[in-house]
Formats: sequence, structure tokens, C-alpha cells
Amino acid sequence: MTDHNSPVTVDELHAYVDGMLPDDRQAAVEAWLAAHPDDAAQVAAWRALAAAVRNRYGAVAEEPMPARFDISKLARPRTPWRMIAAAALLAATAGIVAGWVGRAATAPAPTALEIMTTEALGAHKLYVAEVRHPVEVRAAEQHLVPWLSKRVGAELRAPDLKEYSLKLLGGRLLPGPIGPAALFMYEGPSGERYTFYCSRSKKARTALRYQSGGDVAAMHWVESEIGYVVSGPDDREQLAKIARTVYEQIENPPRRGAAVPLISRKGS
Repeated sequence: MTDHNSPVTVDELHAYVDGMLPDDRQAAVEAWLAAHPDDAAQVAAWRALAAAVRNRYGAVAEEPMPARFDISKLARPRTPWRMIAAAALLAATAGIVAGWVGRAATAPAPTALEIMTTEALGAHKLYVAEVRHPVEVRAAEQHLVPWLSKRVGAELRAPDLKEYSLKLLGGRLLPGPIGPAALFMYEGPSGERYTFYCSRSKKARTALRYQSGGDVAAMHWVESEIGYVVSGPDDREQLAKIARTVYEQIENPPRRGAAVPLISRKGS
């Protein structure tokens, strides 16, 4: 029987990142990460690095085998074919690994904001597909926002997105890059879903920025050392509108007249 209260190992953290963690340890690992910000930051960094490698160099895996690794050209009299195949496989694997390592070494390290956004997009993809349990606490529960605010350590707000025909379903607590994170989920009349992610940030403030993640995308920014990410279908114009609305609603009343930062072209 699995002990749900046993300490989480490094191997389990790697399995969690790779999507290979057994179902009966999922809740235990997520609880561990929510209570151990250093481990949560490490997991976020691993995910961001893996995403960066896939985005930049994923095509390498689809490249044809170089002609110099053609095992038919390596055949010699009285040489067992298994030895030839093994030698060719070893050489090919070494070449591919060296190519990946060499290319990855030249890639710029992801920023803290990119890591946070990658985490938010990962959570978005994971939970919007849920039918029965898309959220941990439903919107009708009055303790939803106070609970998440307390865990994140900041006064949070669940934006009203009715002007976009988006209804708040609820939210959940997640491990973030440097501490707990909150995820609010919204659903439209056609079943489309958007999420609003909030987590602590080491930056004080940034402009709105766009980041694509395949079929989904995100607008992210930092205000008062809290990072925010609005994720949804990859429609940049619609995401920008929703993000601006969210930005205006989360501002404190004395600052409600402050100018919304311009959308940065970085990462477009």
C-alpha cells in the first residue's frame, strides 16, 4: 500500500514533471510542492527547460538518420550483425545526444516570468480537460478567494468576465515557482475555458506579454510582486482584451486610474 504521507523523493519529482507519476502519489506530491517552495521552484525550472528544448529543438528528433550511420556500410566478413547494429546504434545515439546538448547549451535560460507562465500553461492544459473535477473549490463556496489569498500571501480577486460570456467555475491551489499559486477557471457558453493564474514574483512590475503554447496561449504580467497569467485558446487579440479587463479589476481602488502597461512585443 502506498503511504500518502511519506516524504517525496527526487525520483518522484522527476516522474511528476514527466507525467509518469502514479495516480496514488499525485495528491501527495502536489501537497509537498505547495509546502516546499524550493522544490516547487526546481520543478518549475525543469518544466520550463523541457518546454524550451521541445519548442526550439523538437524537430531534431524527426530528422533522418545521417548517411554516415548506415549500418549496411559497416558490414564486414565474419562480423556478427548484432555487433554491427549495436555499434551503429551507439554511434547514432552519441551523435544525436551530442547535437542536442550542443544546441541546448546555446539556448538562453528561461526567465523567472517565462518559467511561471510555462507552469500556468501546463496547469491550464491539465485542468481544462477535466470534466468532473475541473476545480478544487467551486465558485459558490464563499471561502474560495479568501483561502487562495491566504495561501498565496496576497489579496487576490476572481475577475468578473461576464462581458466575455465567461462564468467562474471555481479555483484550486497549485505549487508555484516560488510558493503556492492560485488558479481560477472560467467557462464560456460553447465550453471554451480560460484560466487566471496568480503567484508570487521576484519582479515588481512588467508589461503585458504574450506567450504561445501550441493550441493555447497566455498573456502574463507582474504587478506589485504578484505574477498573473491569463491562459486560453490561442487568440492573441481576445486574450489581450481579457487580460486588460483582468488587470483593471485587480488594481486597488486608489490606483484604478493608473495606465495599463503596453503589451510587449517580446516573445511574439
